[in-house]
Amino acid sequence: MSFDFLKDTNKKVHFIGIGGISMSGLAEILLKNGYKVSGSDMKDSSIVDKLRNKGAEIYIGHHSDNIKDVDLVVYTAAVHPDNVEFIKAEQLNIPMMDRAEFLGKIMLGHKYGIAVSGTHGKTTTTSMVSHIVLEEDVDPTILVGGELDVINGNVLAGSSEYFVTEACEYKGSFLKFYPYIGIILNIDADHLDYYRDLAHIKDTFKQFVDIIPKDGYMVANADDTDVLDVVENAKCNVLTYGINNGEFRAKNIFYNTLGCASFDAYKSDEKLFSVELNVPGEHNVLNSLSAICCALALNFSKESITRGLSNFKGTHRRFELKGVKNGINVIDDYAHHPTEILATLKAAQNYPHNRIFGVFQPHTYTRTITLFKDFVECFHGVDELILADIYAAREKDTGIVSSITLGDAIRATGVKALNFHSFEEIVSYLKENLKEGDLLLTIGAGDVNKVGEMYLK
Repeated sequence: MSFDFLKDTNKKVHFIGIGGISMSGLAEILLKNGYKVSGSDMKDSSIVDKLRNKGAEIYIGHHSDNIKDVDLVVYTAAVHPDNVEFIKAEQLNIPMMDRAEFLGKIMLGHKYGIAVSGTHGKTTTTSMVSHIVLEEDVDPTILVGGELDVINGNVLAGSSEYFVTEACEYKGSFLKFYPYIGIILNIDADHLDYYRDLAHIKDTFKQFVDIIPKDGYMVANADDTDVLDVVENAKCNVLTYGINNGEFRAKNIFYNTLGCASFDAYKSDEKLFSVELNVPGEHNVLNSLSAICCALALNFSKESITRGLSNFKGTHRRFELKGVKNGINVIDDYAHHPTEILATLKAAQNYPHNRIFGVFQPHTYTRTITLFKDFVECFHGVDELILADIYAAREKDTGIVSSITLGDAIRATGVKALNFHSFEEIVSYLKENLKEGDLLLTIGAGDVNKVGEMYLK
């Protein structure tokens, strides 16, 4: 496969921040297709090492000398114009693209681009769609925002016209994509370091709907009124789904002892087929319905749909069972928004447990302060809550909010909540207080998963 914006495979592409989950996937797609790849990152990792073994030229640390014989530079949103490699590329007049624009250019070379958007559930739903597409055996290219066992990582470089990817709304990134099918799972207030308010977010999603071609499809969650508002004037085909609303519904829902659902999929009053999921929670019933709509729009077989969904056991860091120790189940979940936390705790209630111990690491100061009230109210499903310090990610601590202030507000609601400043302190407390039959749930998009791993060791 040759991409139009790169006339031949002798071209060399340099990635600033190549160790990121999406950037590494794009780099791997290029390597598979014969392009030369170099890249830099601030630290070594298993992802970086994997690219190195596939032939990428990797630099640890950013330096102007890393820009050597480069034809195109791709950079992440976290890279600013004062980055030394960014500056060097500008000085040499090397063409540059941000990650989203580059991903869009690759998608442009595929007839059936599938872009999964929404505030919550993108990685899980992209993985569900990926399982179905793989069952249909159409040799897709897949780019997931997490580790998926069936493709041994976060990327699969296929050679067909099918391309499956997540579509993040942050800074309007997904507006640079070229999907044939778009999915909107839900719309919620998030990324308020960029968006003014929910209305601003909805306006951006409306623009996303507008980029779908007239013969393409928008798959929309009809149980979410904001999603329905966004697709109201769509010029493409619209498929709606939901538990309570929509053309495609889940009926006769039953949950097993692990909280995983089975249900009958209906189109209006017509039963299509029965589905068994192996991931827990009502939110995953909705996620699977969106994947079903996508597959039906592509005329995939019902066997591919039901087998694909049944074979999907989850992605890493999405309600992932990390292990069992002394009769205590340790589960990790990437939830970092109050709505996601509520869904995770609802799923946990259906999971075998005596008590639920939640370890939460807030993600970014901006999200913590803008959604403070919602964070205070979303933990009533835990018996004990342990708060780690805020994970800064791309931000600096201005002192406006802390994990302590969040803990004080949560304690005022009657939830038993404790604050610790180190993972070692948290693990020590857990060792003294967890008992057989308890459930340990680590929650957050930072590195809080290490707590469960440390406890299991």
